[in-house]
Amino acid sequence: MTALAQAHALSRLLDEHVAWRMLRADNAPVMVSVLAAHLGGEERRIESEDLYERIDADLDELRAHGFELRGTAKAYCADWRAAGYLVRRPAETSRGETFELSPAALTAARFLAQLAQPRQAATESRLASIASQLHRLAVDSDPDARTRIARLEEQRAQIDAEIEAINRGESPPVDQERAVERVRDILAMAEDMPSDFARVRAEFEGLNRDLRARVLESDAAQRAVLDDIFRGVNMIDESDAGRSFTGFAGLVLDPERGQEFEDDIRRVLERDFIGALSLAERRFLRRLLRTLKERSGEIHDVITTFARGLRRYVQSQEYERDRVLRRELRGALAAGHAASIRIKPYKTTNIRLSLSAVPMRSAGSLRLHDPAAYDASEAVITHEAAQVSIEELRALARETEIDFDELTVNVNEMLKDVDAVTVGGVLERFPATQGVASVVGLLAMGAAQGVASDPERVTWVGVDAVTRAARIPSYRFTGRVL
Repeated sequence: MTALAQAHALSRLLDEHVAWRMLRADNAPVMVSVLAAHLGGEERRIESEDLYERIDADLDELRAHGFELRGTAKAYCADWRAAGYLVRRPAETSRGETFELSPAALTAARFLAQLAQPRQAATESRLASIASQLHRLAVDSDPDARTRIARLEEQRAQIDAEIEAINRGESPPVDQERAVERVRDILAMAEDMPSDFARVRAEFEGLNRDLRARVLESDAAQRAVLDDIFRGVNMIDESDAGRSFTGFAGLVLDPERGQEFEDDIRRVLERDFIGALSLAERRFLRRLLRTLKERSGEIHDVITTFARGLRRYVQSQEYERDRVLRRELRGALAAGHAASIRIKPYKTTNIRLSLSAVPMRSAGSLRLHDPAAYDASEAVITHEAAQVSIEELRALARETEIDFDELTVNVNEMLKDVDAVTVGGVLERFPATQGVASVVGLLAMGAAQGVASDPERVTWVGVDAVTRAARIPSYRFTGRVL
């Protein structure tokens, strides 16, 4: 490719590729950091409301450190979804929606992570892996059977010689430095798999849309697609992408190979050199097979859903309605194009279109009725009414209200012996049975039926058996209180 042709190709890629556009965004450091922190780890898909809450917390922290971020998490996620950085899907276990990174966003985040923490590329283990794969390809693709047999016999002789060397003690295990190098090369290849799974899913989604578009066509070639679907042929599984993924999933989900894979990981984690890896690397290696199975299961569910939806789309005759709509739209566009030669689009016409009185607004702004929100989370417990005594009711009332009847009796009892008495005098003879509530009750009675007096110091014993004292604006009772 010449420099001119490559320049044109890269210019077009600069405008069209989402990953490159993401790296060129003004707030790319913040955007990639926030999205990678929440959607780039083990958790690849999050419900929208949870993601909004997490990103809002991050935005507050970033603003406190000088970043100018004026939007909300919901607004930013809407912009990122429109730009192709996020993919929104309906939640499988709830009525909401989920967000996940698009394949291009995963590629951009992976590229920046490699820039921040570059790995040693020219390693012995990587070169050995390339040489081994190349040698195997050369042997497997040789059309001469005798040559393939000869090379396999050479490999067998090398393996026998290595076994004899191990038995003689002349072949020590790999040293720690090279073992760590190999593990990190394995992890580097495994870390690329999330973006691979995302691309596979995007490819299946594009294939599903392409098959639905082909169903709407009406010539003989497209009618063959309808015939195959009516016969029950799974067009998605039979595609190149479907066959490739089926082969990969077969390796991952095979019980025997999966157990061997798990055993190899367990043995590697027991080696001494594993301590040179970080905690995140050890956790990633430990969960590698589980992650591969989970991602493979998700893609398999996607294939199954698409295949069932495509078959239902055809068998329910929905495509006939879409064909009619497509034909009408094309007819309207053709008539508009023909009319545009004589009438300009901005010319005023006398046509009046009667619109519905219902205001147009986004379906996302509607709040749907959720019957489950009004269901009691627990069964209602019915308590039988029990018979209580007057003493129990009186004790219950004393816990919540001041017993003014008792205080009135106490004051009147004091006035039988003296002409006047203060609050402190009443408390000296009749203890505060309700603690501070008794003191407050006497003050309220004095303010209503007594005469103001000099402040005095009073003491009482609270309901917790602790003696307390206070200086209060006292009152004198000079006559019978009611």
